[in-house]
Amino acid sequence: MKCEKRSPLRMILTVVTLIAAYLIVSVPFKVMEIIPGFTDIRPVSMLQPVYGIFFGIPGSLAFAVGNLITDILFDSLRWSSIAGFIANFLGPFCFYLYWGKLSRTPFALKTMKNILRHVAVIVVVALMEASIITPSVAISYPEVDFGLFFGMVMINSVAFPILLGIPLLIVMSEELGLKALTVNKGHRKDSRE
Repeated sequence: MKCEKRSPLRMILTVVTLIAAYLIVSVPFKVMEIIPGFTDIRPVSMLQPVYGIFFGIPGSLAFAVGNLITDILFDSLRWSSIAGFIANFLGPFCFYLYWGKLSRTPFALKTMKNILRHVAVIVVVALMEASIITPSVAISYPEVDFGLFFGMVMINSVAFPILLGIPLLIVMSEELGLKALTVNKGHRKDSRE
């Protein structure tokens, strides 16, 4: 199964819908700031794998734009938001890249082996995001405790995708029957893994 071509209008509608979903999940928690103006409790991080695995590049773009809009709405727009935009695009994109292009098996969280693979991708994505955003914050805003900032990015980017994201992915793929956006030609037909 290959990724089907989408019309530009359908792609725009997908991105807009995903941004709206991002804002619905993100906005209520924006008041739970850890470092005011820089980081907060982010359950919306659970959507990163969902946006990447099921929507690919449009999902990655929607996640990054949703984060940027939230920064604008809550007066958190800073120079470091550029790094935030890049990291929030690359996060979902890494899930798309791994499960849609690099994995030898199609996306399915039916076995502990695949769940552990997915958790490993979550940790790698969190490290990548923290490594992109934290230096930008540390350089632009030296008054911010960058150790605390790095830790919060890691906690948000690991805890929510594991605790809330994995159950959501299982429901979406197993109960609702949604398929990952792209399947590599080399994938085996048996998706029990």
